[in-house]
Amino acid sequence: MDKSVFLEDLDAFAYREALTSGEAIVLIPVGSLEQHGPHLPLGTDTILSSRFAEGVARRLGALVAQPIAYGYKSQQKSGGGNHLSGTTSLDGASLIGVARNLVKSFLNQGVRHVVFVNGHFENYQFLYEGIDLALEELGIGPGAEQSVLLLSYWDFVSQDTLAQVYPDGFPGWDIEHGGVLETSLMLHLEPARVAIDRLVDGPAAVLPRFDRLPVVPERTPVTGCLSSAAGSSAANGALLYGQVVDDLAADLASELVRESAAAAVPA
Repeated sequence: MDKSVFLEDLDAFAYREALTSGEAIVLIPVGSLEQHGPHLPLGTDTILSSRFAEGVARRLGALVAQPIAYGYKSQQKSGGGNHLSGTTSLDGASLIGVARNLVKSFLNQGVRHVVFVNGHFENYQFLYEGIDLALEELGIGPGAEQSVLLLSYWDFVSQDTLAQVYPDGFPGWDIEHGGVLETSLMLHLEPARVAIDRLVDGPAAVLPRFDRLPVVPERTPVTGCLSSAAGSSAANGALLYGQVVDDLAADLASELVRESAAAAVPA
């Protein structure tokens, strides 16, 4: 059995030993508790960000922290809306505070690089703010040895992969919620958690180019999904997962792994 890369499985002395090289990288998955239609679990964003972090950590010889499992409020144009049952959210100040505290804690412990692997669209700018505040408080500026990276896994999906997964044309990231990408990934990584018989094939959401608050609930499809998941498959999920892990691990290795530490990084 492969050795776990998850911090929750390490004892304090093993973790302390991992820090002694001065090259430790800790990945923090960030997701949400959010409705993803009738066929996917509420924890989809957290599950996927955690699995991507795990795959990358195994390539880099890095560690994966426990995820941030609650995210910023779902927005109607990207997640169906915070009014939908099951979506349980943090406000911006709370998410900023969590990110800020985690960055300060890990960098103060001697972690060299912290990487947030985001899996919930609405989180991004609040994570950015928390990271920025933490670095300012720690006095870590340009040219410092320690750093924090922030990314969303879907930004690493290549055009070639999109063309294969969506042979009839990619509908756009703005309505890819509960659709083919997330469903295919879950079919590959966590098939027992997908109720494929409950998948509803319907038209994509048509939403205005502005945000209206309070939301107009009837503008969100009754499924809560913004595009159809019809055409999802475990094979598409394997393609997406493999390509993203390959490219993400390569980018992080190039950015963060120094030549002196490269020999310790698994191929």
